[in-house]
Amino acid sequence: MTVSYENSKTVFQGIKDAGITSLSAMPETWLGLLLQRAEKDPDVTLIQVAKEEEAIGIAAGAYFAGEPHALLMQNHGFLAAINGIVSLAQLYHIPLCMLIAFRGHWGEPYPWHTRGGMVTEDVLRALGIPFEYARDPGKVGRQIREAYTLSHSALAPVALLLTRDLMED
Repeated sequence: MTVSYENSKTVFQGIKDAGITSLSAMPETWLGLLLQRAEKDPDVTLIQVAKEEEAIGIAAGAYFAGEPHALLMQNHGFLAAINGIVSLAQLYHIPLCMLIAFRGHWGEPYPWHTRGGMVTEDVLRALGIPFEYARDPGKVGRQIREAYTLSHSALAPVALLLTRDLMED
């Protein structure tokens, strides 16, 4: 299985079409092609982080500066960032548009991804974070726009789960 070049291109175009001009991200296999595009695009600022929780603070700063921002992370990174999500974004009503590589689910060949995959949806529900699955390249651009819009109208975190159907060939 390989990461889909065409669908990564489509996701990145969806980010741009949503008016998002800055991204914070932790490198991850499914997100690699997106990060390469972001690095090369002069209209997008990419801030790579060492820990996903750092991305929460960066997203908060971007919001207060008026910079349209999204977070790119894997679901294990989302799980690692829960403290920042709860104690900063949810507490202070800061919108977070999180695009999360949904690893460890149906068809996952790597055991190190499965535990996070099994709990991601339940954790999102427990935290009251609205989420949707991105499976179709024809719909992902609209889904990104809608996730970004909802995060700002609700002043809250929102997650779009980038599935295997979308991210792999």
